[in-house]
Amino acid sequence: MKEVKLFQVLEKGRVQCRICAHYCILGERKTGICGVHQNREGKLVSLVYGKTVALHVDPIEKKPLFHLFPGASALSIATVGCNMRCDNCQNADISQMPRDRRQIQGHDIMPEVIVDKAVRERCDVIAYTYTEPAVFWDYAFDISVIAHEKNILNVFVTNGYMSKESLAQIAPFLSGANVDLKTFQDDVYQKVCGARLAPVLETITRMRSLGLWVEVTTLLIPGLNDSEEELKQIAGFLVSVDPGIPWHISRFYPTYRMTNRPPTSAADVRKARQIGLDAGVQYVYTGNLPGDAGESTTCHRCQALLIHRTGYQIQENRLEAGCCPDCHEKIPGLWK
Repeated sequence: MKEVKLFQVLEKGRVQCRICAHYCILGERKTGICGVHQNREGKLVSLVYGKTVALHVDPIEKKPLFHLFPGASALSIATVGCNMRCDNCQNADISQMPRDRRQIQGHDIMPEVIVDKAVRERCDVIAYTYTEPAVFWDYAFDISVIAHEKNILNVFVTNGYMSKESLAQIAPFLSGANVDLKTFQDDVYQKVCGARLAPVLETITRMRSLGLWVEVTTLLIPGLNDSEEELKQIAGFLVSVDPGIPWHISRFYPTYRMTNRPPTSAADVRKARQIGLDAGVQYVYTGNLPGDAGESTTCHRCQALLIHRTGYQIQENRLEAGCCPDCHEKIPGLWK
């Protein structure tokens, strides 16, 4: 256990967590919605600091991040816990462990050891992923500071339910993020995820204003968030923030507590991609469709093929200093 950086002491021994957008108020021995922050004698402590439950080397494209160091290896790390309870969570065995099994598991690995492993594995990036980074924010913060000193990029793969305080503090050490924008319906956020829409939109906007590279992912779920109207709303929001934000539209497969809906058809994913492009999003990608043309990057100006992908593998990268070699348009992103 470790006392967290971001909390406020209240009257009668209560504390308020300031890490995520829930801003939980906790009495003695009470635990937040995430299941991993607890009030201990008037102090908020993390029950997962240093307790790594997953540690793997992944291609950066798996996050998915397509406009940040393509082809790079990312040391990917997580603890248990999440501040949402999505019915369709693909990593529910670890994200929902504190809630479903009343357990907290993980191997004790200190921040400097994580960074040393990234160096040994020749990883250009450390990705805080699989579960929600906000629930192990203090651990991620300490790792990111050390990694930043060694010129290793830090990225969050996040549901976007962060507080403005936690984002402001870690932003100087972050290079980018992929943010899940699960739906544009607040009532669906509440029912399916136990959260609200507005804080996620605020995080995306705030990240870009802080200069972080941002990509957005929407899992397209039949009958839930796949209407043409809603897709246009999401696309319109992204364009209003920055039309260069890549939008990943991924195919849904039944899992966890959402097994009553069919997988998304490839045709519907491609249709959603076209809606995004027609609305002015410059880069829209299809996800969970290995080999689809929508995995590759084409220049938003001249439509030249720039990065040819199959699955998480890059077959060809024609970018020259971050620019299209044909029309010399600067392509938004972070490039080596």
